[in-house]
Amino acid sequence: MLFKDVVGQETIKRRLIAEVNEGRIAHALLFSGMQGVGKLAIALAYAQYICCQNPGPEDSCGYCPSCTKFAKLVHPDLHFVLPTIKKMTSDAVLNKWRKLVTTSPYFSYEQWLDTINAENAQPIIYTHEADIITRKLSLKSNEGGYKIAIVWLADKMQVNCANKLLKLLEEPPAQTLFILITERSEELLATILSRTQRINFRPLNEESINIALQQECGIEPNQSLQIAHLANGSYTKALQTISLDEENRLFFDLFVSLMRLSYQRKIREMKLWSEQVAALGRERQKRLLLYCQRLIRENFIFNLHRNELTYMNQDEKYFASRFAPFVNERNVMGIMDELSEAQQHIEQNVNAKMVFFDFSLKMIVLLKQ
Repeated sequence: MLFKDVVGQETIKRRLIAEVNEGRIAHALLFSGMQGVGKLAIALAYAQYICCQNPGPEDSCGYCPSCTKFAKLVHPDLHFVLPTIKKMTSDAVLNKWRKLVTTSPYFSYEQWLDTINAENAQPIIYTHEADIITRKLSLKSNEGGYKIAIVWLADKMQVNCANKLLKLLEEPPAQTLFILITERSEELLATILSRTQRINFRPLNEESINIALQQECGIEPNQSLQIAHLANGSYTKALQTISLDEENRLFFDLFVSLMRLSYQRKIREMKLWSEQVAALGRERQKRLLLYCQRLIRENFIFNLHRNELTYMNQDEKYFASRFAPFVNERNVMGIMDELSEAQQHIEQNVNAKMVFFDFSLKMIVLLKQ
């Protein structure tokens, strides 16, 4: 990954490049920020720049043996620690990780879940990962330079794993660099936070996303501007907006179907709808409820006729043009409260059929207000 291929984040790029050129490479960095702002992309570009055999003043050369290996994520001194399921090691899913990341370093957590077939399981970084990375980093560098460990979604470490990793951060081997990546820094141990140099990633500006969409995806300028606005600072979301992915398409169809059935008071069909959603699995049900909360919020804002404040794709906006009047100051808080309660019940493993059928019945009353 080259710095020039990273979308935006110019200030962070310049800072990291300067630290390498001035010999001030930290031993532990924490990249913190929302999804889709380039944390992993910059981590890869930074690691490649450090190991590049012919680095320029602003980027890796891109053609030396080291850069060639980095392009395929097979450099022997680059290591990954990843959230997995069923106590699998990161090495067990490394080929899947390489395929996903080399396609694009801008992907969602949900895409990783699908990649490792997580289904209802919640990926975590198991304690044994700390022992594995400690052993790897204790060995001599294969190519005589830095050994680099990238911990993706470090907030998903088990407590024992974090405590073991802490010891390694306190006394790292020579020429070793840790890059911890997180979207939820508040869930990391305070001791981890205190021993890493934190770099906060801001949401990408619309112009950076707009240019990347035109150059990398061949999107027409008028369309790329709209997508950049909808992305709300996330290039990952922009890529998903280009072609509505399978899951978001499903969620959109389920939302539209429920709103229509509730308004028409078709109880039998609503029950069938609840059974369909119950078959999705707990993690998908939670994501569906989050999606519904976003669309209710967007439809309420749509009524204000402030296009710059709405973040909907073309299909969502077309539906909102007819549905938005039914979401107003009299019922918006009630609908959001019911969605939040449904989400809480799903997290508590309450029967999904009951949860979603109960919510759909309440929507009959709320949409009439």
